[in-house]
Amino acid sequence: MKGKILVIEDEPTMRLGMNHFLSSSGFQVESCQDGEEGLSLIKNSTFDLVISDLRLPKLDGLSLLHHTKRISPEMGIIIITAYAEIKTAVQAIKEGAFDYLAKPFSNEELLITIERFLKFRRMEVELNELRRSAEEARGFDKLIGMSRCMKGVFDRIATIANTDVSVLIQGESGAGKELVADAIHNISKRKDGPYIKINCAAIPENLFESELFGHEKGAFTGALETRKGKFELANGGTLFFDEISEMPLNLQTKLLRVIEDQTVNRLGSSLGLKIDARGIYATSRNLKELIKMDKFREELFYRINVVPIEIPPLRERREDIPCLVEYFLKYYNEKYKKTEPDMTSSAYEALLNYDYPGNVRELKNAIERAVLLSKDGKIDLNHLPPEIYGYKIESFPSYQQNIPFKMGLRSLEKQMILEALNETKGKKIEAAKRLGISRKVFWKKMKEYKI
Repeated sequence: MKGKILVIEDEPTMRLGMNHFLSSSGFQVESCQDGEEGLSLIKNSTFDLVISDLRLPKLDGLSLLHHTKRISPEMGIIIITAYAEIKTAVQAIKEGAFDYLAKPFSNEELLITIERFLKFRRMEVELNELRRSAEEARGFDKLIGMSRCMKGVFDRIATIANTDVSVLIQGESGAGKELVADAIHNISKRKDGPYIKINCAAIPENLFESELFGHEKGAFTGALETRKGKFELANGGTLFFDEISEMPLNLQTKLLRVIEDQTVNRLGSSLGLKIDARGIYATSRNLKELIKMDKFREELFYRINVVPIEIPPLRERREDIPCLVEYFLKYYNEKYKKTEPDMTSSAYEALLNYDYPGNVRELKNAIERAVLLSKDGKIDLNHLPPEIYGYKIESFPSYQQNIPFKMGLRSLEKQMILEALNETKGKKIEAAKRLGISRKVFWKKMKEYKI
């Protein structure tokens, strides 16, 4: 079926004629003879398009248009009018009708107008999809990764972004927890609202309550004016608690009450203020272990852990390192206005095989350092931080050293794979072609050498 159409026409011959022609043209058609019956059908069913006469018994076409646009704004309406009513038809278009047909009109004219509407609707749907995709792309633009585990993170973000559930993001320091929180806010229905961040590890304990809930003038020594807290500032938007594990225990109880009641009291005031802020929480520590040590409230943990997102450390998703290297190289070359430097195979090999205890943040800093120190358009080992340079020297013996033959061959084979990846900027299919091996063998070798 091409679409579902409702025909509202009080003249029986014309109504039956349009019904028969549109049905034979592949449309699903319903019809009625007055405006009230038409409005009832619109309220109780779904149509792609309504074709309505302007002059109808009980409820005229213009009134029907107004009601329909309130009930279903996306539903298309084509007005049928006599020549003398052209001005009214033009008014109908200004108020939301797609087009009008002046009597008498041919079946071909009717079909052309309908198909023009359906084409317009398809383009509108595609445009909205492109807009949605663009919004999501902007939300994810700093989250880089092609690994299966990161795709799982992206899927989880996309699934829960437009809800208001609490999210707990867990991962090692530098893994990208704040970027995940940013992405959730940026593609959510709250994206146009405020986005307030709190670093719980950076706020002195004696200022924590005032920072969160605000205070009235004179509430304590030094409170010279009324001040809104973070919850009030985030009203209608998102509140991100970074390192929630560092929040003092007594404040955790108060936070739990605010989450449950959606009400805050400024220090020095008994007046409760209703707030509407979504909470996103992040931690690099194991909250369940902290609960056992009586350093974190169990009831708060269950309240904020509605949807958990675990970000794996970079050493567990090494396949993401090439695209991260490429992204940071481009970013810092543009930032420092440098021509894109070549990277030696030894430097690239070291970057690919380092364990990154500081995760993505450490890789980012290493690339920034390398771009700044590079000369003559080349990044070499000595431009990398010593811990990465040292890892390269210790981890990959040259085949010239006094080592068993098989180990030397494996080292050489691994080096060739790394050089091919470097030359192709991490493009695995192209690298496999350069080495003259199949994609399947190439992936197997990468897995074998933990590349």
